[in-house]
Amino acid sequence: MLKKVKIMRERMMVRMFLAEFISTYVMMVFGLGAVAHNIVGAGFGSYLGVNLGFGFGVTMGVHLAGSISGAHMNAAVTFTTCALGRMSWKKFPVYVLGQCLGSFMAAATIFCLFYIPIMEHCGGELLVTGPLATADIFATYLPDNMTLWRGFLDELVVTGMLELCLLAITDKRNNPAGQGTEALVIGVLVIVIGVSLGMNSGYAINPSRDLPPRFFTFIAGWGVDVFRTQNWWWVPVIAPIIGAYLGGLIYIIFISSCIPRESHADTAKEIEEHRTPMLPKTTAQSAMTSSLTPVSVYPDDRPITLASTSVNDPIHLEPF
Repeated sequence: MLKKVKIMRERMMVRMFLAEFISTYVMMVFGLGAVAHNIVGAGFGSYLGVNLGFGFGVTMGVHLAGSISGAHMNAAVTFTTCALGRMSWKKFPVYVLGQCLGSFMAAATIFCLFYIPIMEHCGGELLVTGPLATADIFATYLPDNMTLWRGFLDELVVTGMLELCLLAITDKRNNPAGQGTEALVIGVLVIVIGVSLGMNSGYAINPSRDLPPRFFTFIAGWGVDVFRTQNWWWVPVIAPIIGAYLGGLIYIIFISSCIPRESHADTAKEIEEHRTPMLPKTTAQSAMTSSLTPVSVYPDDRPITLASTSVNDPIHLEPF
C-alpha cells in the first residue's frame, strides 16, 4: 500500500510539473513574442500589444493547466500559496522548476523564431544597452530615470497588487469571478497592471518570467552584461516574492477577516436545499492545488484543497 501511495504521489508531482511547464511556456511565448514585435518589428508592435500578449498569454495558461496545478506560472504566487498554508511546501520546488524550464524554453523559441529580425536590428551584435539593445526582449531592465531601489519598491508594490486582486478574484466567500471566467478575468488583471503600472520597471512581477530568459541571453551571446547592467537582475527575483506575500497578508487581514462567516443553521439549510435523492459518490477525482479557483482564504481554515466544491461533492483531501 505504501508503495502504491508513493507511486501515485510521484505521478501527481509529474503532472503538476508538466502543467506548470507547458502553461508557463505558452504564457511566455505569447508575451515575449509581443515584446519582440515591439522592439524589432518595425511598426508591427506596440506597448499595448505587449500587455495584451502577456495578459491573454496568462489566460491561455490558466485554461491549459488550471485544473491540474492551478497554473501559477509565477514563483511569487507559488511561494505565497505555500506561505499562507494553502499548498504543501513539498510542491514548491516542483512548481518553480516547471515554471523556470518553461520560461527558458520559451525564450529559446522566441530567439529562434525572431533570429533574423533581431540580427538585422542590432547589426549582428547582441547588445544589452543602447538604442540597438535587444536583451530587453527577454528580460526587464530599468529605464535611465529609475534608481535600483525605486525599481525594487515598484516591483514590490505591483506584485502585491497582483496577489491582492488574485485572492479577491478567486475567494468564494467574497465576490469571485463567475465560474468559467476566472482565466479571462486574471488575464485582464495582468493587462490592467501593465497599462497602468508597467512603465517604471517593466512589471516583471514574476521571478519565473525574468530570471530564466535572462540566463538564456547570457548563454546565447549577450554575455555577462545581462547580470552586470544596473545590477538589476536580483530585484525581479526577490521583490515580487516579498510583494506577493505582503499582498496576501493584506487581503487576509483587511478583507477576508471582515467577511461574515455563514452560521451553522444557514449551512445546514443550504445543504438541505441542495440535497438530491441519489446514492452518495464512492469515488472522487483528485483535485489539484490551485490558487486560481474559488477558495476560502480564512487563516484558520484547514488547507484541505483549493479546488471549489459544492455541498454534494466529495471532499478532496490533499494527497500529501
